[in-house]
Amino acid sequence: MELKFSLKTRREFLRTTMLGGALTWTVPTFLARTFSALQAQAAGSGNIATGKDAPIVVILQMAGGNDGLNTVVPFANDHYFRARPRLAHKPGAILKLNDQIGLHPGLTGVKSLFDQGHVSIVQGVGYPNPNRSHFRSTEIWQTASDSNKVEKYGWLGRYFDNCCAGADPTVGVNIGRQMPQAFAAKHPTGISLDNPENYRLAGVDPAGGKDPTGQSLREMNRPEMDTDPGADINSGGTIGAVAGKARAAGSVLDYLERTALDAQVSSDRIREITKRVTNQATYPASQLGNGLKLIARLIGGGLPTRIFYVSQGGYDTHTNQAGPQARLLQDLGDSAKAFVDDLKAQGNFERVLLMTFSEFGRRAAENASGGTDHGAAAPMFVVGPKVKAGLLGRYPSLAPEDLFNGDLKYNLDFRSVYSAVLQQWLKTRSEPILGRKFEPLQLV
Repeated sequence: MELKFSLKTRREFLRTTMLGGALTWTVPTFLARTFSALQAQAAGSGNIATGKDAPIVVILQMAGGNDGLNTVVPFANDHYFRARPRLAHKPGAILKLNDQIGLHPGLTGVKSLFDQGHVSIVQGVGYPNPNRSHFRSTEIWQTASDSNKVEKYGWLGRYFDNCCAGADPTVGVNIGRQMPQAFAAKHPTGISLDNPENYRLAGVDPAGGKDPTGQSLREMNRPEMDTDPGADINSGGTIGAVAGKARAAGSVLDYLERTALDAQVSSDRIREITKRVTNQATYPASQLGNGLKLIARLIGGGLPTRIFYVSQGGYDTHTNQAGPQARLLQDLGDSAKAFVDDLKAQGNFERVLLMTFSEFGRRAAENASGGTDHGAAAPMFVVGPKVKAGLLGRYPSLAPEDLFNGDLKYNLDFRSVYSAVLQQWLKTRSEPILGRKFEPLQLV
């Protein structure tokens, strides 16, 4: 009897219950265990999130503590000019949003999206008892913890654990070399990559007479999936490039082989997509521009991802802030605008939400070095097709008597923004992920 089947990925092959059961007596131990594990996960998850037709969230971290006061500028506020005699932006240079508030002159891309009704500017975001340490405050934002509590898992990792059981490894994709703490999960999920061509299993050319792990795994799992006879048989990234959700059900070798199998599946798919899909917008030639450019290609190619994560560093502007912040914000605005234009050309903008955050803002007053020091409350940008466009929340008071140790006081807990993204965009309950109820901002 001839058995015919059409499969898109090796993961689907492994999830095919009847086929898996029929072949377990002929395959290696780790593969047989993989059949059982994946089938159990799929059976226990009534709604596996694929991301292919589902909403997508892109998290953009502005690392270093962006100066929110010179990003969303209260140009009609006298306290602003008194606090910043050198750094304050003149009203004539501001990209005005109304008669009180405007954007940094470099944010022309964001202003364009704002005028199109695609941007929510959330004002005065922070958390109780703010911490001015880069490391600790970033940890608080990434784990959604209270400032006096240390959480083991990230808020996105808890989303993966609660909502994405049985999903492909690429349900979460970080653009970069190091997985963000936000992805830390009980059942590790997601991949981290900076260059699709480098995301492959390490091995040695079989012509050298050796049998590398990458080649062995490919041969064991080949069937008719690889149709190009000239394809590089030694392709696939390092095992270390994948956090992997597989948990060891037996030996350490079993675990490594299963994780390597996940890596092979996702690396093949990612490299195929990036070769096939072309961008339809012009991006800045920057790390952020390249990151969003890659994300757009992966979305356009149908990668089953729910969460993308990308970072832009350099915002720790203690000295001579004006020039570096202007370059960074210009890059951010132009990159975001190109990303939206690209998604619109693909027909995918309707299902993508982009959210920015920085670990803290800066002090209200400039320092003696032409910069600003670590502060507290700051704005967030949320870009999407259905956002409640405009200025959300209240701008913090700049009156000296209303500051706390020179810092702006927050008006909105950042977890209310997370709650809105989870409930209103990803359509899932926020309490199991955030640990308790936070009233969601009316964002979407």
